[in-house]
Amino acid sequence: MSDDAPLHPLVAAWRDRLALEQRRSIHTVRAYVATAQRLCDFLMRYHGEVPTAASLGTLGPADLRAFLADRRGDGLSNASTARELSAVRGFLAFAGGAVATVPAVRGPRVKRGLPRPVSPDQAIDLAGEIADTAREPWIGARDFAVLLLLYGAGLRIGEALSLDGSALDSRDVLRVTGKRGKTRQVPLLPQIREALADYVALCPWPPAKGEPLFRGARGGPLSPALIRRSVQGARRRLGLSDRTTPHALRHSFATHLLAAGADLRSLQELLGHASLTSTQVYTAVDTARLLDVYASAHPRA
Repeated sequence: MSDDAPLHPLVAAWRDRLALEQRRSIHTVRAYVATAQRLCDFLMRYHGEVPTAASLGTLGPADLRAFLADRRGDGLSNASTARELSAVRGFLAFAGGAVATVPAVRGPRVKRGLPRPVSPDQAIDLAGEIADTAREPWIGARDFAVLLLLYGAGLRIGEALSLDGSALDSRDVLRVTGKRGKTRQVPLLPQIREALADYVALCPWPPAKGEPLFRGARGGPLSPALIRRSVQGARRRLGLSDRTTPHALRHSFATHLLAAGADLRSLQELLGHASLTSTQVYTAVDTARLLDVYASAHPRA
């Protein structure tokens, strides 16, 4: 499906529901809408007619299995197929309204991987390497502050880059807007406050309410791709794993807090997870770390 191809009317309506009412992220909306349009295009080929709300309501398990088989033919992994099925279910529930009946189709089994945290020294080394090799001092200070927000405050990269000048109104806490517009307050460590102050002092554009806090080289909003590219280069120079990504710094924040005795409910609030289930994965991470220590240190392991 090309970006300029017209959307099925029901898909366009669902896009508006996701974006405006449910306040899903841009990336989620784009992915879900693409899946829904692929389903409509497939059904057009499969049944020879444009799907309507009524026909979508009469789909059976065989129709969904045929769609998934078609998608698997494109090389989708189990995880991608499971996400595709989840998006399809949401779209069919929307299209059918109050009387929607979504066919019961079991998705592929997906083995959930564990986040791979980096050590505190590696996190600081990574941020320092990026800052030291930046082409201008203010850009180095900017990237250092962004990475400290990911590791020291547990922010998602999108959350950090969506901060505006008002984020500096308080010295002790940071007001963060996360997924679905949910806000939370995150404590600011002295090191993060210092990094933010250094960046603001060097940045050519003074912070202002409603304006992006982190700027690109020309003054526009900073792109996440630039941070990812900087991390990629720095981890290669430092000999760190390919799993050392901006999001891995957030995983490290959570894992290290849990190892230090933080309770899951507090960690859930700090990370902005809607469900405690999302936070509980870090208990497995910590257990895996303990097993690694045991295996490497115990003489009978």
